[in-house]
Amino acid sequence: MARVSQEHLDARRRQILDGAARCFARNGFHATSMQDVLKEVDLSAGAVYRYFSGKDELIAAIVTEVLGGIRDAFEEAARQSPPPPPDVLVGRVMTQVLGLGGAGKLGLSWEGEASFPRLMVQVWTETLRDSELSKVLREGFGFVRTAWVKVVEGYQEAGVMRADIPADHVARTMIATAQGFAAQQALFGPAPAEVIQDGLRGLMSMEPPR
Repeated sequence: MARVSQEHLDARRRQILDGAARCFARNGFHATSMQDVLKEVDLSAGAVYRYFSGKDELIAAIVTEVLGGIRDAFEEAARQSPPPPPDVLVGRVMTQVLGLGGAGKLGLSWEGEASFPRLMVQVWTETLRDSELSKVLREGFGFVRTAWVKVVEGYQEAGVMRADIPADHVARTMIATAQGFAAQQALFGPAPAEVIQDGLRGLMSMEPPR
C-alpha cells in the first residue's frame, strides 16, 4: 500500500477544520452534529475520526489554531525595532484572521464572510460551561498576551510609548480592542480593517489641550 504523504494528511486535516468551521458558523455548536460535519466535508466517519475524536476536539483545534496565528503575528512584530505602530499591527492581524478584503490566512469562511467572528462569540459562551475549552482559551489568550507585551515593551524601549504604564495593561487593552472589533463583525456585519486602523490612529493622535 502506498504511503500517505504528510502533505496529504495536512490537507485533509485542513479540509475537516474548514468544513467544521463553516458548520459551526452556520448553525452553532449545539445544533451541529458530527454527521453534519461529515456531510459538509464529504468524507467518511473513519476518515474524519482519524484526526478528531469528536465535536469538542474540533472546536478546541479551531480555537488553538486561530489564537496561534494571532500570537505568531505579534511575535513577528515584536522582533522589529520598533514594532509597527498599533494601528498598522492590529489592522494587519485583523486582515489575516478575519479575511477582510480577501481570503483569511486560516481560510475559515462561510457565505463569503469570515467565520471567525461568529465562532469567537460562540466560543466565549461555550467556555462558561465547558471547563476543557475554557482551559484551551485561557492558555491561548496567555500566549497572545505575552506576545503583545513584547510588542509594547518594544514601543517603550524605542521611546515611542510612555514607559511608566505597565506593558501588560496596554497589551490587555489592545487585545480587548481587537476582540471588540471582531465581535462587531459577528453582531453587525463585516467592516473593513481601515475602520479599526483609523479609530486607533485617531486615539493615538490625541494631545493635551492647549
